[in-house]
Amino acid sequence: MLRIAPVTLSTDRLILQPLTLDHVPALAKAASDGDLWEKKTTTVPRPEGFEDYVKKALELQAAGLALPFATTVRDGNQIVGSTRFMNIDAANHRVEIGTTWIAKSWQRSFVNTHAKFLMLRHAFEDLGCNAVEIRTHSLNDQSRAAIERLGAKLDGILRRHMIMPDGHIRDTAVYSIIREEWPEVRARLEKRLPA
Repeated sequence: MLRIAPVTLSTDRLILQPLTLDHVPALAKAASDGDLWEKKTTTVPRPEGFEDYVKKALELQAAGLALPFATTVRDGNQIVGSTRFMNIDAANHRVEIGTTWIAKSWQRSFVNTHAKFLMLRHAFEDLGCNAVEIRTHSLNDQSRAAIERLGAKLDGILRRHMIMPDGHIRDTAVYSIIREEWPEVRARLEKRLPA
């Protein structure tokens, strides 16, 4: 059985801190960098919705279903987004990395690489996961390319999976990395960490 508890994960450039209500103003500011709530392939609240967003994340954490983080760049201690372990399947030693978003000016930087490295390392080496799943909107080409660069394999498409805030129905691309693939994925990520 997985025993997932709040933890701080860090590299020399990035910190994943357990999410708290104290992070609400900084998250709202980060989401405003690029008006992320306007993007049709992700679900990020408007600035005024972040208190409810964090409260819901903490409810899921209390129920053992999620472990949310504030994504913080060390230089300037700036919160630039959020991510979480979710859909935790403790009995089968599986987690999903999801609800990930990054302020527009930090996209395509080191942030996503460092965050995924930290979460995957924690999942496989500390928690002993058999598999880590990553899902995204099938039309989110930027996200799919980033997931594939990690070395994750496409498991399939969940057709007509979710109704998005704007009312369109999302097909979801489901990827995973399994325990046996982690050493190769880790080596690939470690080469990219200085970037």
